[in-house]
Amino acid sequence: MDLTALIDIGPFKTSFIELIAVAFGLFCVWFMKKESVLVFPFGIVNVLIYVYIFFTARLYANAAINGFFFIGSVYGWYSWTRKDTNDKTIRITQCSKLEILLNSLAIIVFFLIIRIVLIRYTTSQIPTWDAITTSVYMVAQWLLSRKKIENWILWISADFIMIVICAVEGLYFSSFQYFVFTIIAVLGFLEWRIKLIK
Repeated sequence: MDLTALIDIGPFKTSFIELIAVAFGLFCVWFMKKESVLVFPFGIVNVLIYVYIFFTARLYANAAINGFFFIGSVYGWYSWTRKDTNDKTIRITQCSKLEILLNSLAIIVFFLIIRIVLIRYTTSQIPTWDAITTSVYMVAQWLLSRKKIENWILWISADFIMIVICAVEGLYFSSFQYFVFTIIAVLGFLEWRIKLIK
């Protein structure tokens, strides 16, 4: 069975491999919302498939960011399960003002570097948007691995952009996935906020 072969679902064309990636992605974000460590194994499968999908669609920065997500997921899995000297695991916290400033600067620096690389060394059709989403996702992944509630705000903003990008590229089921991601991310932010306040 050719997982990359196109199939028709209603008026849309997709591949089995995209459907598999979407399924793992949706489970991943659902487990993230629930603060379950299962976010990481499901996320790892999702991002490895998307490295291939985005590279094929010539969204090089988004392919690269999924490679970064793989590393971030491995680190996050370790971070969420590691216990401190009091036998406690990491808890949901908020970023300090300094952390917000540093994370904002990191997004700007990543954006500038990624955009230059995309323009000079790739055939990316949308280097600015590709660089924006990639830089935001990089910081969001870092904040997720540290259980910082602000990770949700970054996921929401970049996922909203990805809805449009994937639709324009003909990746309709991926676009739908990012739409669902956005909804779950809003719910996840609200759920984590309740846990943070307790």
